[in-house]
Amino acid sequence: MRNKFLLLYLHGFLSSPLSKKAQKTIDYGKSIGIFDAIEVPSLPVGPADTIERLHLLIRSREAENLLLIGSSLGGYFATYLSEIFNAPSVLINPAIDPHKHWRKYLGQHRNYHTEEVHEVTEAHVKELEKLHVPRKSYPKNFLVFAQKGDEVLDYRLALEAFGKENCIIREGGNHSYENYELELPHIFDFLLSRIN
Repeated sequence: MRNKFLLLYLHGFLSSPLSKKAQKTIDYGKSIGIFDAIEVPSLPVGPADTIERLHLLIRSREAENLLLIGSSLGGYFATYLSEIFNAPSVLINPAIDPHKHWRKYLGQHRNYHTEEVHEVTEAHVKELEKLHVPRKSYPKNFLVFAQKGDEVLDYRLALEAFGKENCIIREGGNHSYENYELELPHIFDFLLSRIN
């Protein structure tokens, strides 16, 4: 028997399933009784490898519905998967066009949670560009939360990419998204309301 749905939380660059937002998402899922449907995979640095890993995970779970939450670069991946699978997605301070800015990250970086060292290459920039979704086929699939105080990504890019009607913009905050747990009821309501 197929699972009713699979909810994927996709973390950002140099983050991991151990991030605060990932853990708060899991905790909220437990509190409403859907913990078994939530997956928080560890994502490799390479965009092509990331998408391949996510495709394998999605196929292996054989769920009737795919739901996505993506933070920062995870939001970029969620946008791509949403387009491919016509899946509802909630994006948190999402990266909009990282392929245009990724060259400044070329070289080695240490993961914030695991201390693992990752290398960003020129090939990764090209892989990111291939995942860009300039026009959304299903714009109503998206709900975007962005904070004006994000010191890494400009919230106005999210407004431009997804439209004012699909965005909730908060004053202040930061790239980690302050008070994320307060948004979780709205996030889960949006996603769960889309299950067939």
